[in-house]
Amino acid sequence: MNHYQAAIIGFGKAGKTLAAALGRAGWRVVIIEKSKEMYGGTCINVGCIPTKALVHDAQTAAGFNDAMQRKASVVELLREKNYLNLANIEQVEVIDGHAEFIDPHTLKITTEQGSSQLSADRIFINTGAEAVFPQIDGLIPGPRVVDSTGILNISSLPKRLSILGGGYIGVEFASMFASFGSEVTLFETSSQFLAREDADISAAIRVVLQEQGVKIELNTAVQSVSSGNDSVTLHTNHGDRQADLLLVATGRRPATRSLKLENADVATNARGAILVDNRLKTTVDHIWALGDVTGGPQFTYISLDDFRIVHDQLLGKGTRTTEDRVNIPYSVFMTPTLSRIGLTEAQAREQGRNFQVVSLPVAAIPRARVINDTRGVLKALVDNDSQKILGVALLAADSHEVINIVKTVMDAGLPYTVLRDQIFTHPTMSESLNDLFALVKQA
Repeated sequence: MNHYQAAIIGFGKAGKTLAAALGRAGWRVVIIEKSKEMYGGTCINVGCIPTKALVHDAQTAAGFNDAMQRKASVVELLREKNYLNLANIEQVEVIDGHAEFIDPHTLKITTEQGSSQLSADRIFINTGAEAVFPQIDGLIPGPRVVDSTGILNISSLPKRLSILGGGYIGVEFASMFASFGSEVTLFETSSQFLAREDADISAAIRVVLQEQGVKIELNTAVQSVSSGNDSVTLHTNHGDRQADLLLVATGRRPATRSLKLENADVATNARGAILVDNRLKTTVDHIWALGDVTGGPQFTYISLDDFRIVHDQLLGKGTRTTEDRVNIPYSVFMTPTLSRIGLTEAQAREQGRNFQVVSLPVAAIPRARVINDTRGVLKALVDNDSQKILGVALLAADSHEVINIVKTVMDAGLPYTVLRDQIFTHPTMSESLNDLFALVKQA
C-alpha cells in the first residue's frame, strides 16, 4: 500500500493549489479526482468559467451554438493546463478515481481498473458541492430536466426555458438564456424576490430581468413534473406550465455523501457539511476540509483563501484563520452584473447602526452612456459616526471589477471620503464612486 505525506481528495481551487505548493516543498502528495472532466474543480468546468464565457457571448450577439463551442474550448484549455500544473511536479501523483475512508489514515480508491488502498499522514477534503433536487413528484434528471451542470452541456437553445428557483443561480441563467433568445420563466415559491437583497435592489433586478423578457412567477409552488419526449410540464398551484427544458436551481449541498466520513470519525452537520474550526481542521486532528464542502460561502476566492489558511499552518507561521476574512464581496453575473459587499440596509437597521443611505442611477454615469448600458443603480451605506462604509450594492455594468475597489477601502478601515475624492481615469465605471459618495451628507 502506497503511503503519502498528504492525500488530497478533490481537484478544486483549494486542493490543486495546496497539492502544487506541498509538492514543490518536497512533500510526497497524491490528489484524487473522480472525473477527468473535473480537473481544476467546479469553477473551471461547470461553474465560473463556462457560465461567464456564455454570459459574455450572449452580450456580443454570438449564436448559442458558437458560444457553446467556444465555452467548451476555453474549459478544455484550462482543464488541461490545471492537470499539467500538477502532473509535471515530480512529487505529486494524480489519480483518477473515487476516494472513500476506510479509517482516519486510509483511503479506498476505486478506478476503472479496480480498487486499491493508500494511506497518508494528513488528508485534505476538497470535494465541493452538488446540486440539490427537491422532493417533487416526477422531478428526475433527464433530457428535459437538468441542473446547472447539465444545462452547460445541452446541444441546442431551448425555445422555452423554465427555471425552478429564484435565487442567484436561477437569476444568472435566466438573464443569460433570455439574452440568447429563450423565453424564460422563473418560478419562486416565496412572495419575495431575492429576499437577501434590500427591497429596492431586488426590485431593480426584477425590472432588468423583465426588460430582458424574463417572466417571474412568485408564490408559485411546483407540485409535480411530467416529462415527455419534446417538452416538460410543471404542475403548479396556479396551473400547468409547459417548457422545452427545466433547469433546477434550488441550491447546492456539500458533496460528502459518498466519502464514508463516519469511518474516519469526521463530523458533519445536518446538510452534510464537514465541521471545521477556524483553521479548517475537522474533528480529526490530521484531516482538513477546504472549499464548498465546509458549507461556507461557495466562491472560488474563498476556496483560495482556505488554501492560504492551511498552507500557513503547514509551511508558514500558523497564524492565519477564517476570522481574518471580512467584507466578502460577491457578484451575480446577470447582465448588468449585481455586486455587493458588507451590510444591507435591513441588516444595518437590525444592528441599530447610525447610518445614511445614498444611491445613484447608473444613467447618471458618463461611461454607462458611452457603452450604451444605463440599466441599474448604485447604493451605499455610510456610518455617520465613523464615516466608514458599511455596505455597497452595485447593479451596473462592470460592477464585478468596481466592487474590489470598495473592498480595499473597507478592509483598510478608511473613510468613505477616500472614494469620494479619489482620482479615477475617465470615462470609467470606477469614477462613479466619486459621484456616489459625494451624495453623503456630512453628519
